[in-house]
Amino acid sequence: MEVRQRPTEDSPEKADDQVQIDTSKVTLKKEIGLLSGVAFVVGSIIGSGIFISPQGVLRNTGSVGMCLVVWSSGALLSLLGSLTFTELTSLTRTSGGEYAVLLKTFGPIPAFVFVWSVEIAVNTSARAVQCLTVAEYLSAFLELCGSPEPPKKVVGICLLVLLAITTSYSVKLSARIQVFFTAAKLGALVVIIIGGLVKIGQGTVSELPTGFDGSVTKASNIALAYYSVMFAYGGWNNVNFLIEEVKNPRRNGPLSSIIGVAIVAVVYILTNISYLAVMTRQELYQSSAVALTWGDRVLGSASWIIPISVMMSVYGSANGGMGTASRIQFSAARDGNWWEFLSYVNVKRYTPMPSIICHVLISAFMTLQGTVTSLINFLSFTQWAFYCSNPHPHLLHAVVSVPGRGTYCRESPD
Repeated sequence: MEVRQRPTEDSPEKADDQVQIDTSKVTLKKEIGLLSGVAFVVGSIIGSGIFISPQGVLRNTGSVGMCLVVWSSGALLSLLGSLTFTELTSLTRTSGGEYAVLLKTFGPIPAFVFVWSVEIAVNTSARAVQCLTVAEYLSAFLELCGSPEPPKKVVGICLLVLLAITTSYSVKLSARIQVFFTAAKLGALVVIIIGGLVKIGQGTVSELPTGFDGSVTKASNIALAYYSVMFAYGGWNNVNFLIEEVKNPRRNGPLSSIIGVAIVAVVYILTNISYLAVMTRQELYQSSAVALTWGDRVLGSASWIIPISVMMSVYGSANGGMGTASRIQFSAARDGNWWEFLSYVNVKRYTPMPSIICHVLISAFMTLQGTVTSLINFLSFTQWAFYCSNPHPHLLHAVVSVPGRGTYCRESPD
Protein backbone atom coordinates (compact mmCIF):
# COMPACT_ATOMS: atom_id res chain seq x y z
CA MET A 1 0.00 0.00 0.00
CA GLU A 2 1.34 3.44 -0.83
CA VAL A 3 0.15 6.95 0.03
CA ARG A 4 1.21 10.05 -1.87
CA GLN A 5 2.92 12.58 0.36
CA ARG A 6 1.72 16.14 -0.16
CA PRO A 7 4.73 18.30 -1.22
CA THR A 8 5.63 21.39 0.69
CA GLU A 9 5.76 24.73 -1.16
CA ASP A 10 9.50 25.13 -0.73
CA SER A 11 10.39 21.64 -1.92
CA PRO A 12 8.51 20.81 -5.13
CA GLU A 13 11.06 18.22 -6.02
CA LYS A 14 9.62 15.99 -3.27
CA ALA A 15 6.29 15.74 -5.01
CA ASP A 16 7.04 12.20 -6.16
CA ASP A 17 8.16 10.98 -2.76
CA GLN A 18 6.08 8.14 -1.37
CA VAL A 19 5.31 7.06 2.13
CA GLN A 20 5.71 3.32 2.48
CA ILE A 21 3.67 1.60 5.16
CA ASP A 22 5.58 -1.32 6.61
CA THR A 23 3.32 -4.31 7.22
CA SER A 24 6.10 -6.83 7.66
CA LYS A 25 5.69 -6.83 11.44
CA VAL A 26 2.06 -7.99 11.28
CA THR A 27 2.59 -11.58 12.31
CA LEU A 28 1.57 -14.12 14.93
CA LYS A 29 2.35 -13.13 18.51
CA LYS A 30 3.97 -15.27 21.19
CA GLU A 31 1.10 -15.65 23.67
CA ILE A 32 1.51 -19.29 24.79
CA GLY A 33 3.57 -20.00 27.89
CA LEU A 34 4.40 -23.29 29.59
CA LEU A 35 1.04 -23.62 31.38
CA SER A 36 -0.90 -22.86 28.19
CA GLY A 37 1.31 -25.27 26.24
CA VAL A 38 0.67 -28.09 28.71
CA ALA A 39 -3.04 -27.24 28.61
CA PHE A 40 -3.05 -27.48 24.81
CA VAL A 41 -1.37 -30.91 24.95
CA VAL A 42 -3.55 -32.30 27.74
CA GLY A 43 -6.71 -30.64 26.44
CA SER A 44 -6.14 -31.85 22.89
CA ILE A 45 -5.44 -35.44 23.95
CA ILE A 46 -8.25 -35.91 26.46
CA GLY A 47 -11.41 -35.87 24.40
CA SER A 48 -13.97 -38.61 23.97
CA GLY A 49 -11.41 -41.44 23.72
CA ILE A 50 -11.00 -42.28 27.42
CA PHE A 51 -14.78 -42.39 27.79
CA ILE A 52 -15.35 -44.91 24.96
CA SER A 53 -12.04 -46.65 24.05
CA PRO A 54 -11.51 -48.87 27.17
CA GLN A 55 -14.18 -51.26 25.96
CA GLY A 56 -12.40 -51.98 22.67
CA VAL A 57 -8.97 -52.26 24.30
CA LEU A 58 -10.14 -54.84 26.85
CA ARG A 59 -12.04 -56.83 24.21
CA ASN A 60 -8.97 -57.09 21.95
CA THR A 61 -6.41 -57.79 24.68
CA GLY A 62 -8.59 -60.28 26.58
CA SER A 63 -7.14 -59.56 30.03
CA VAL A 64 -6.77 -56.79 32.57
CA GLY A 65 -2.98 -57.09 32.69
CA MET A 66 -2.50 -56.94 28.93
CA CYS A 67 -5.00 -54.08 28.73
CA LEU A 68 -2.97 -51.97 31.16
CA VAL A 69 0.27 -52.89 29.35
CA VAL A 70 -1.17 -51.60 26.08
CA TRP A 71 -2.35 -48.36 27.71
CA SER A 72 1.09 -47.84 29.30
CA SER A 73 3.07 -48.62 26.15
CA GLY A 74 0.71 -46.38 24.16
CA ALA A 75 1.66 -43.54 26.50
CA LEU A 76 5.37 -44.25 25.92
CA LEU A 77 4.84 -44.32 22.15
CA SER A 78 2.95 -41.01 22.30
CA LEU A 79 5.73 -39.43 24.37
CA LEU A 80 8.42 -40.60 21.94
CA GLY A 81 6.38 -39.32 19.02
CA SER A 82 5.82 -35.98 20.72
CA LEU A 83 9.53 -35.55 21.47
CA THR A 84 10.39 -36.47 17.88
CA PHE A 85 8.02 -33.80 16.60
CA THR A 86 9.51 -31.32 19.05
CA GLU A 87 12.99 -32.00 17.66
CA LEU A 88 11.71 -31.67 14.11
CA THR A 89 9.94 -28.37 14.76
CA SER A 90 13.01 -27.03 16.59
CA LEU A 91 14.76 -27.32 13.23
CA THR A 92 11.98 -25.92 11.04
CA ARG A 93 11.04 -23.25 13.65
CA THR A 94 7.75 -22.61 11.86
CA SER A 95 4.15 -23.41 12.67
CA GLY A 96 2.32 -26.08 10.72
CA GLY A 97 3.44 -29.33 12.34
CA GLU A 98 3.87 -32.13 9.81
CA TYR A 99 3.40 -29.70 6.92
CA ALA A 100 6.54 -27.71 7.83
CA VAL A 101 8.53 -30.93 8.25
CA LEU A 102 7.40 -32.41 4.92
CA LEU A 103 8.07 -29.12 3.13
CA LYS A 104 11.65 -28.91 4.42
CA THR A 105 12.41 -32.58 3.81
CA PHE A 106 10.55 -33.69 0.69
CA GLY A 107 9.54 -30.43 -0.99
CA PRO A 108 6.30 -28.61 -1.83
CA ILE A 109 4.38 -31.42 -3.57
CA PRO A 110 4.19 -33.88 -0.61
CA ALA A 111 3.56 -30.91 1.69
CA PHE A 112 0.66 -29.78 -0.50
CA VAL A 113 -0.79 -33.30 -0.55
CA PHE A 114 -0.60 -33.36 3.23
CA VAL A 115 -2.39 -30.02 3.60
CA TRP A 116 -5.07 -31.06 1.12
CA SER A 117 -5.62 -34.37 2.92
CA VAL A 118 -5.77 -33.10 6.47
CA GLU A 119 -7.82 -30.00 5.74
CA ILE A 120 -10.32 -31.73 3.48
CA ALA A 121 -10.49 -35.04 5.37
CA VAL A 122 -8.75 -35.35 8.72
CA ASN A 123 -8.93 -32.17 10.79
CA THR A 124 -12.28 -30.94 9.51
CA SER A 125 -13.85 -34.38 10.04
CA ALA A 126 -12.37 -34.53 13.54
CA ARG A 127 -13.89 -31.15 14.38
CA ALA A 128 -17.26 -32.34 13.05
CA VAL A 129 -17.02 -35.53 15.14
CA GLN A 130 -16.25 -33.54 18.28
CA CYS A 131 -19.13 -31.09 17.82
CA LEU A 132 -21.57 -33.88 16.94
CA THR A 133 -20.47 -35.78 20.06
CA VAL A 134 -21.20 -32.76 22.25
CA ALA A 135 -24.58 -32.40 20.54
CA GLU A 136 -25.31 -36.10 21.12
CA TYR A 137 -24.67 -35.84 24.86
CA LEU A 138 -26.57 -32.56 25.04
CA SER A 139 -29.62 -34.25 23.51
CA ALA A 140 -29.70 -36.55 26.55
CA PHE A 141 -30.85 -33.54 28.60
CA LEU A 142 -33.49 -32.50 26.05
CA GLU A 143 -36.76 -34.13 25.14
CA LEU A 144 -36.26 -34.89 21.46
CA CYS A 145 -38.95 -37.27 20.23
CA GLY A 146 -37.24 -40.12 18.42
CA SER A 147 -33.85 -38.42 18.82
CA PRO A 148 -33.88 -36.78 15.34
CA GLU A 149 -30.58 -35.91 13.67
CA PRO A 150 -31.27 -32.36 12.30
CA PRO A 151 -31.33 -30.64 15.73
CA LYS A 152 -28.02 -32.31 16.63
CA LYS A 153 -26.44 -31.11 13.40
CA VAL A 154 -27.69 -27.56 14.06
CA VAL A 155 -26.17 -27.66 17.55
CA GLY A 156 -22.92 -28.98 16.08
CA ILE A 157 -22.71 -26.13 13.57
CA CYS A 158 -23.48 -23.57 16.30
CA LEU A 159 -20.60 -24.98 18.34
CA LEU A 160 -18.30 -24.65 15.32
CA VAL A 161 -19.28 -20.99 14.96
CA LEU A 162 -18.64 -20.38 18.67
CA LEU A 163 -15.21 -22.02 18.38
CA ALA A 164 -14.41 -19.84 15.37
CA ILE A 165 -15.36 -16.66 17.24
CA THR A 166 -13.27 -17.39 20.34
CA THR A 167 -10.28 -18.69 18.36
CA SER A 168 -10.32 -15.69 16.01
CA TYR A 169 -10.75 -13.12 18.76
CA SER A 170 -7.51 -13.81 20.58
CA VAL A 171 -4.86 -16.49 21.00
CA LYS A 172 -4.70 -15.55 24.67
CA LEU A 173 -8.48 -16.02 25.07
CA SER A 174 -8.31 -19.39 23.30
CA ALA A 175 -5.46 -20.44 25.58
CA ARG A 176 -7.41 -19.41 28.68
CA ILE A 177 -10.46 -21.35 27.48
CA GLN A 178 -8.19 -24.33 26.92
CA VAL A 179 -6.79 -24.09 30.45
CA PHE A 180 -10.32 -23.89 31.91
CA PHE A 181 -11.71 -26.88 30.03
CA THR A 182 -8.53 -28.86 30.65
CA ALA A 183 -8.92 -28.28 34.39
CA ALA A 184 -12.61 -29.24 34.15
CA LYS A 185 -12.00 -32.48 32.29
CA LEU A 186 -9.13 -33.42 34.61
CA GLY A 187 -11.47 -32.75 37.53
CA ALA A 188 -14.04 -35.15 36.06
CA LEU A 189 -11.44 -37.86 35.57
CA VAL A 190 -10.17 -37.29 39.11
CA VAL A 191 -13.74 -37.97 40.30
CA ILE A 192 -13.67 -41.28 38.42
CA ILE A 193 -10.22 -42.13 39.78
CA ILE A 194 -11.10 -41.29 43.40
CA GLY A 195 -14.41 -43.15 43.09
CA GLY A 196 -12.57 -46.22 41.88
CA LEU A 197 -9.96 -46.02 44.64
CA VAL A 198 -12.72 -45.69 47.25
CA LYS A 199 -14.41 -48.80 45.84
CA ILE A 200 -11.10 -50.67 45.91
CA GLY A 201 -10.62 -49.60 49.54
CA GLN A 202 -14.08 -51.00 50.29
CA GLY A 203 -13.09 -54.34 48.77
CA THR A 204 -14.68 -53.98 45.32
CA VAL A 205 -12.05 -55.14 42.85
CA SER A 206 -14.18 -56.85 40.17
CA GLU A 207 -11.83 -57.82 37.30
CA LEU A 208 -8.52 -56.60 38.76
CA PRO A 209 -7.48 -59.90 40.42
CA THR A 210 -7.71 -61.79 37.11
CA GLY A 211 -4.40 -60.30 35.97
CA PHE A 212 -3.22 -61.73 32.65
CA ASP A 213 -5.76 -64.57 32.55
CA GLY A 214 -7.22 -64.93 29.07
CA SER A 215 -4.67 -62.69 27.35
CA VAL A 216 -4.97 -62.57 23.56
CA THR A 217 -1.70 -63.02 21.69
CA LYS A 218 -3.01 -62.72 18.13
CA ALA A 219 -1.18 -59.87 16.40
CA SER A 220 -4.26 -58.49 14.67
CA ASN A 221 -6.13 -58.16 17.98
CA ILE A 222 -3.21 -56.42 19.67
CA ALA A 223 -2.99 -54.03 16.70
CA LEU A 224 -6.70 -53.19 17.05
CA ALA A 225 -6.18 -52.59 20.77
CA TYR A 226 -3.33 -50.18 20.02
CA TYR A 227 -5.50 -48.45 17.43
CA SER A 228 -8.12 -47.71 20.12
CA VAL A 229 -5.44 -46.57 22.57
CA MET A 230 -3.73 -44.28 20.07
CA PHE A 231 -7.09 -42.77 19.18
CA ALA A 232 -7.45 -41.87 22.86
CA TYR A 233 -3.91 -40.43 22.91
CA GLY A 234 -4.45 -38.45 19.68
CA GLY A 235 -3.31 -34.81 19.94
CA TRP A 236 0.11 -35.40 21.48
CA ASN A 237 1.75 -33.33 18.71
CA ASN A 238 -0.62 -30.34 18.77
CA VAL A 239 1.65 -27.85 20.53
CA ASN A 240 4.09 -28.13 17.62
CA PHE A 241 1.50 -26.63 15.28
CA LEU A 242 1.69 -23.41 17.33
CA ILE A 243 5.47 -23.27 17.75
CA GLU A 244 5.73 -19.69 16.42
CA GLU A 245 3.34 -18.53 19.14
CA VAL A 246 5.09 -20.31 22.02
CA LYS A 247 7.19 -18.19 24.37
CA ASN A 248 10.75 -19.51 24.64
CA PRO A 249 9.98 -22.50 22.35
CA ARG A 250 13.32 -24.24 22.98
CA ARG A 251 12.31 -24.70 26.62
CA ASN A 252 8.52 -24.65 26.63
CA GLY A 253 8.04 -26.82 23.54
CA PRO A 254 9.70 -30.00 24.90
CA LEU A 255 8.47 -29.37 28.46
CA SER A 256 4.87 -28.96 27.29
CA SER A 257 5.08 -32.26 25.44
CA ILE A 258 6.75 -34.21 28.27
CA ILE A 259 4.57 -32.85 31.09
CA GLY A 260 1.36 -33.01 29.04
CA VAL A 261 1.75 -36.60 27.85
CA ALA A 262 2.94 -37.72 31.33
CA ILE A 263 -0.15 -36.22 32.98
CA VAL A 264 -2.45 -37.88 30.45
CA ALA A 265 -0.70 -41.25 30.84
CA VAL A 266 -1.11 -41.28 34.64
CA VAL A 267 -4.75 -40.16 34.39
CA TYR A 268 -5.61 -42.73 31.70
CA ILE A 269 -4.05 -45.68 33.54
CA LEU A 270 -5.70 -44.80 36.85
CA THR A 271 -9.04 -44.22 35.09
CA ASN A 272 -8.85 -47.69 33.52
CA ILE A 273 -8.07 -49.21 36.91
CA SER A 274 -11.18 -47.50 38.26
CA TYR A 275 -13.31 -48.84 35.41
CA LEU A 276 -11.99 -52.39 35.89
CA ALA A 277 -12.48 -52.24 39.67
CA VAL A 278 -16.11 -51.18 39.47
CA MET A 279 -17.48 -52.96 36.38
CA THR A 280 -17.40 -56.56 35.28
CA ARG A 281 -15.99 -57.67 31.97
CA GLN A 282 -19.47 -58.22 30.53
CA GLU A 283 -20.62 -54.76 31.62
CA LEU A 284 -17.63 -53.23 29.86
CA TYR A 285 -18.29 -55.22 26.70
CA GLN A 286 -21.98 -54.29 26.59
CA SER A 287 -21.53 -50.60 27.43
CA SER A 288 -21.61 -48.11 24.56
CA ALA A 289 -20.31 -45.37 26.88
CA VAL A 290 -18.11 -46.76 29.66
CA ALA A 291 -18.05 -43.54 31.70
CA LEU A 292 -21.85 -43.36 31.79
CA THR A 293 -22.10 -46.97 33.00
CA TRP A 294 -19.48 -46.24 35.66
CA GLY A 295 -21.44 -43.17 36.78
CA ASP A 296 -24.66 -45.19 37.13
CA ARG A 297 -22.83 -47.78 39.25
CA VAL A 298 -20.90 -45.41 41.54
CA LEU A 299 -22.53 -41.96 41.54
CA GLY A 300 -26.18 -43.02 41.43
CA SER A 301 -28.42 -39.95 41.26
CA ALA A 302 -25.38 -37.73 40.67
CA SER A 303 -24.45 -39.60 37.47
CA TRP A 304 -25.54 -36.54 35.44
CA ILE A 305 -22.07 -35.18 36.20
CA ILE A 306 -20.54 -37.60 33.71
CA PRO A 307 -22.30 -36.49 30.48
CA ILE A 308 -21.59 -32.86 31.38
CA SER A 309 -17.95 -33.75 31.94
CA VAL A 310 -17.80 -35.56 28.61
CA MET A 311 -19.23 -32.52 26.82
CA MET A 312 -16.71 -30.21 28.47
CA SER A 313 -13.91 -32.62 27.66
CA VAL A 314 -14.80 -32.90 23.99
CA TYR A 315 -15.40 -29.16 23.61
CA GLY A 316 -12.01 -28.41 25.13
CA SER A 317 -10.41 -30.86 22.72
CA ALA A 318 -12.21 -29.17 19.81
CA ASN A 319 -10.98 -25.75 20.98
CA GLY A 320 -7.38 -26.96 20.97
CA GLY A 321 -7.81 -28.68 17.62
CA MET A 322 -9.33 -25.58 16.04
CA GLY A 323 -6.36 -23.46 17.11
CA THR A 324 -3.74 -25.89 15.86
CA ALA A 325 -5.39 -27.04 12.63
CA SER A 326 -5.94 -23.50 11.36
CA ARG A 327 -2.17 -22.92 11.54
CA ILE A 328 -1.60 -25.63 8.92
CA GLN A 329 -3.55 -23.71 6.30
CA PHE A 330 -1.92 -20.45 7.40
CA SER A 331 1.61 -21.86 7.08
CA ALA A 332 0.91 -23.49 3.71
CA ALA A 333 -0.67 -20.33 2.29
CA ARG A 334 2.25 -18.24 3.55
CA ASP A 335 4.61 -20.52 1.60
CA GLY A 336 2.50 -20.32 -1.57
CA ASN A 337 1.28 -23.91 -1.20
CA TRP A 338 -2.36 -23.01 -0.49
CA TRP A 339 -4.77 -20.18 -1.25
CA GLU A 340 -2.98 -16.89 -0.65
CA PHE A 341 -5.82 -15.18 1.23
CA LEU A 342 -5.53 -17.82 3.97
CA SER A 343 -2.10 -16.43 4.89
CA TYR A 344 -3.59 -13.14 6.08
CA VAL A 345 -3.42 -12.20 9.75
CA ASN A 346 -5.94 -9.90 11.39
CA VAL A 347 -4.07 -6.66 12.13
CA LYS A 348 -5.92 -6.07 15.41
CA ARG A 349 -6.20 -9.59 16.80
CA TYR A 350 -3.03 -11.13 15.31
CA THR A 351 -4.89 -14.34 14.52
CA PRO A 352 -5.12 -16.17 11.15
CA MET A 353 -8.84 -15.40 10.85
CA PRO A 354 -9.34 -16.39 7.16
CA SER A 355 -7.87 -19.87 7.74
CA ILE A 356 -10.06 -20.33 10.82
CA ILE A 357 -13.18 -19.38 8.86
CA CYS A 358 -12.22 -21.73 6.00
CA HIS A 359 -11.66 -24.57 8.48
CA VAL A 360 -15.09 -23.99 10.05
CA LEU A 361 -16.89 -23.89 6.70
CA ILE A 362 -15.48 -27.26 5.64
CA SER A 363 -16.19 -28.72 9.10
CA ALA A 364 -19.79 -27.49 8.90
CA PHE A 365 -20.18 -29.25 5.55
CA MET A 366 -18.82 -32.46 7.13
CA THR A 367 -21.26 -32.06 10.02
CA LEU A 368 -24.21 -31.84 7.64
CA GLN A 369 -23.15 -34.81 5.52
CA GLY A 370 -21.89 -37.44 7.97
CA THR A 371 -22.36 -39.21 11.28
CA VAL A 372 -19.85 -39.72 14.08
CA THR A 373 -19.04 -43.28 12.98
CA SER A 374 -18.76 -42.55 9.25
CA LEU A 375 -16.56 -39.50 9.85
CA ILE A 376 -14.17 -41.42 12.15
CA ASN A 377 -13.77 -44.12 9.49
CA PHE A 378 -13.22 -41.38 6.90
CA LEU A 379 -10.38 -39.67 8.74
CA SER A 380 -8.52 -42.53 10.46
CA PHE A 381 -6.51 -44.06 7.62
CA THR A 382 -5.30 -40.73 6.20
CA GLN A 383 -4.27 -39.48 9.64
CA TRP A 384 -2.00 -42.41 10.47
CA ALA A 385 -0.58 -42.61 6.95
CA PHE A 386 0.99 -39.18 7.45
CA TYR A 387 2.04 -39.85 11.06
CA CYS A 388 4.11 -42.76 9.81
CA SER A 389 5.56 -40.88 6.81
CA ASN A 390 7.51 -38.21 8.71
CA PRO A 391 11.31 -38.45 8.42
CA HIS A 392 13.86 -39.15 11.09
CA PRO A 393 15.13 -35.95 12.75
CA HIS A 394 18.71 -36.59 11.60
CA LEU A 395 17.58 -36.57 7.96
CA LEU A 396 15.83 -33.25 8.43
CA HIS A 397 18.88 -31.90 10.26
CA ALA A 398 20.97 -32.79 7.21
CA VAL A 399 18.56 -30.99 4.90
CA VAL A 400 18.39 -27.84 7.03
CA SER A 401 21.97 -27.49 8.18
CA VAL A 402 24.04 -28.50 5.16
CA PRO A 403 24.24 -25.59 2.69
CA GLY A 404 23.89 -26.25 -1.01
CA ARG A 405 21.89 -29.45 -0.62
CA GLY A 406 18.60 -27.84 -1.65
CA THR A 407 15.40 -29.46 -0.49
CA TYR A 408 16.49 -33.07 -0.84
CA CYS A 409 19.22 -34.97 0.91
CA ARG A 410 20.53 -38.32 -0.31
CA GLU A 411 22.42 -39.39 2.77
CA SER A 412 22.69 -38.70 6.44
CA PRO A 413 25.63 -36.67 7.73
CA ASP A 414 26.37 -39.58 10.05
